[in-house]
Amino acid sequence: MSKRRWTIVVVPQGSSASRIIEVSQTALKLVITTAVSVAVVLLLLGYATMSRTADLARAEQLEQENARLAAAPGQIDGRLSQLQDTLAVLEERDNRIRVMANLDPIAPSVRDAGIGGPASVPAAGSRTDGSVLTKRSGEIRVDLNALIRRANLLATSVKVAADSLSEHADRLAALPSIMPTQGWLSSNFSSLRLHPILNVARPHPGIDITAPRGTPILAPGAGKVLTAGWSSGYGQTVTIDHGYGIVTKFAHASKILVRPGQRVERGQKIALVGSTGLSVAPHLHYEVHVNGRPVDPRRYVLPDGIQ
Repeated sequence: MSKRRWTIVVVPQGSSASRIIEVSQTALKLVITTAVSVAVVLLLLGYATMSRTADLARAEQLEQENARLAAAPGQIDGRLSQLQDTLAVLEERDNRIRVMANLDPIAPSVRDAGIGGPASVPAAGSRTDGSVLTKRSGEIRVDLNALIRRANLLATSVKVAADSLSEHADRLAALPSIMPTQGWLSSNFSSLRLHPILNVARPHPGIDITAPRGTPILAPGAGKVLTAGWSSGYGQTVTIDHGYGIVTKFAHASKILVRPGQRVERGQKIALVGSTGLSVAPHLHYEVHVNGRPVDPRRYVLPDGIQ
C-alpha cells in the first residue's frame, strides 16, 4: 500500500501563480512533534524562570522578616529596661510611703525575689538563627514574668500602705489634740486633791479651765457623742467616744449643743461653759480616758497651730 501524502496549496496575493507542496504523513508528524516539543520546552523554561523569580522574592521577604525579628529582642530589651527603671522609682516612693504609714520598708531581697535584668542583646553582625531567637524570646519571657511579679508586689505594698495611712489619718483626726475651750488652767490633773466644795481629799481625774459663762466648748477630736445630759456631780455633761479606746468628758456646761449618737469633728461646738453640778464658778472640767483609765488631757494637746 502506498504511503499517504498531504498536498498543501499556497495561494499568494496578487497575480502570482499558486504553489503546490506535497508533504508525506511521516514528515508532517515529525514537524508537529517537533513543534509540540519546542512549545513544551518553552513552557517549562518559562515556569522555571517564574518559579525562580518568585523564590528569590520570597527569600528576600523572609530575609527582611528575619532582620525585623532579630531586631525585635533589642527593642523589647530597651522597653524592659525602661520598665525596670520606672519600677525602681516607684519602689523608692513606696518605701517612703511605708515609712510615713509606720510600716517597715520591704527588703531589697524580697522586692528583687532573685530577679535579674534583661539579658544582653547579640552583637551586631553575629549569627542570629532560629535557636538564638528562640533563646532570646525565652529570656525575655522570663524577664517579663519577673517584672510582673515585682509590679504585683508593689501594688500590694501600696495598698497596704494606703490602708495604714488611712487608718493613721483617722486616728490623728480622732485624737483630742486641742484644748476644748479658751481660758486659764485653774486645776491640774492629780491623783489626790482637796475638793473645793466637799472639802475632802479625792482624785481629780481631769483638768479645770476657768472661762466666762457661755464660752464655747469645742470637740478636741472627731468622734461620736456617747452621752449628752445631766450627770450627778458633773452637771450638764457631754462624753465623746473617739475610738481607739479614747473617751473625753466635758462637765459643768451651761448648755449642751449636741445629742447622743451624733458625729462631731475637731473644733465643732458641743456645749457652752457654765457652773452646773458641784461647781463654785463657771469653768470646764475636762477629762480624757484611755481604755477606761483617766490620763492627763495635756498629754494629747499639740502645740498651738497644730491641730
